[in-house]
Amino acid sequence: MGSSTILTVRMPVEMKQQLENLSRSTGRSKSRLAAEAIQRYVELEEWQVMEIQAGIREADAGDFASNDEVKAVFEIWLKVGRENTRNYIS
Repeated sequence: MGSSTILTVRMPVEMKQQLENLSRSTGRSKSRLAAEAIQRYVELEEWQVMEIQAGIREADAGDFASNDEVKAVFEIWLKVGRENTRNYIS
């Protein structure tokens, strides 16, 4: 992990208990579990922000799907939905 620093976090008592239970059952420290969870969260949020920013740049550039392209995608999803509904009913 390289260099590290300390971060103090407030959390509900119940969450702390869950973290302690998970730490005991996995044999990993609470600190390691919390750092891994925060890392996953940060990576997901960064990805989402980058995708949103890319979408805004595309919109600003006028790069939109045509009506025909949107209609084609909806038709695919409607077909898949109908097929899945038949599978559940059968």
